Amino acid sequence: QVHLVESGGGLVQAGGSLRLSCAASGSIFNINAMGWYRQAPGKQRELVAGISSGGSTKVADSVKGRFTISRDNAKNTVYLQMNSLKPEDTAVYYCNAGTLWPGIYAPSDYWGQGTQVTVSS
Repeated sequence: QVHLVESGGGLVQAGGSLRLSCAASGSIFNINAMGWYRQAPGKQRELVAGISSGGSTKVADSVKGRFTISRDNAKNTVYLQMNSLKPEDTAVYYCNAGTLWPGIYAPSDYWGQGTQVTVSS
């Protein structure tokens, strides 16, 4: 059993920045990779970025160059640094424990509770 808790969401103006955090607990030794998904109202949940235990990453084209995913193994925490935010980035952001293959992130059924990110124009 893996438990994931997100934090760091909020309301920001377009062009601003936020850093999301996701802390993992439980059977964390079995985690191959962690990722961030987001879901806007009326839209499907989509992958934003993923990172493996070895530090390899996959980032969605829609956020490439603006968002950076990283991890702190000592704290069992993954981060999503979001810069140059746009109104279309508005969504609930979810943390996931999964598997990162070359170029492909495969999610598991372990999800965080979600944190709201709202970007005003």
